[in-house]
Amino acid sequence: MQAVTVAALIAAAAPASAAQTVISHPMRMIVPYVPGGGTDTLSRIVAPFITEEFGHPVVLDNRPGGGSTIGTQIVARANPDGYTIGMIDAAFVANPSLYTKLPYDTLKDFMHVVRVATAPLVLCVHPTVQATSVKDLTALAKASPGKLTFGSAGNGTGVHIAGEQLRKAAGIDILHVPYKGAGQQVTDLLGGQITMGFMIPSVGRPHISAGKLRALALTGSKRSKALPQVITFAEAGFPSVDAATMNGIIAPAGTPRDFVQRLNGTIVRALRRQDIQDKLVELGFDVAGGTPEEFTAWLRTEIAKLSKVVKESGVKLESL
Repeated sequence: MQAVTVAALIAAAAPASAAQTVISHPMRMIVPYVPGGGTDTLSRIVAPFITEEFGHPVVLDNRPGGGSTIGTQIVARANPDGYTIGMIDAAFVANPSLYTKLPYDTLKDFMHVVRVATAPLVLCVHPTVQATSVKDLTALAKASPGKLTFGSAGNGTGVHIAGEQLRKAAGIDILHVPYKGAGQQVTDLLGGQITMGFMIPSVGRPHISAGKLRALALTGSKRSKALPQVITFAEAGFPSVDAATMNGIIAPAGTPRDFVQRLNGTIVRALRRQDIQDKLVELGFDVAGGTPEEFTAWLRTEIAKLSKVVKESGVKLESL
């Protein structure tokens, strides 16, 4: 009798497991920042491939604010039917350590679809700032404690963490000015409203080339092909300034597994294309990829590691 029951259950489950999620109208990709930054740029690069795969447009929905938590929360609360996905960045990894209470659980409330790309960060200053090196900037900051300002794309973003790492490594007192996205940060830096700011190479390069911003150093120990003339913080004597940004695709927890696997395969195939790899390198990104399981495992490791970095850097925990 038990064998019959088990067989019946297996038979009943077979059609459900074989069923494929059907997408019959436009999907939306939540971007938790204003248009113009690296996260938005990557979203626009991968969206056409998702559109081609599923046969319906992917509409980008920019929802800035709260250090990316506003847009990310929308993904967490969306119906897990495949029609809502999100593009996240390094803030997704940092926020569990920065905020005392998030409106979602970073590991439990999402399907971690695929890690798309990573990128170092370049520190830029306004041309009127009397500093042509990190050493000069450090001396300037020590001469005027609390007077120099660094902008970021929001609390918890990679560019925020990089600024805090610089503050600690150089022993300087600089004021953090958070924005709702990289676009606003760069606009104010170009206008001289803030002294300095970290950004991904794709955002900074045109302004650096035009002489509107001066690049001082790149995070990490490896120079960027997008900005080969810019030294690294390791070369400048500050190897601990190594914060980078990361972008990946997420979906609400409970999104059908077949959809997640299909979406993952779509992005991974796109990342293998030479033209896409060339485009990402040109923009200063390193291609990532991998399985959903690998993305989740990477997040667990990075969240734990960043928690230590946040505590050591002196970043204050905040409430939303």
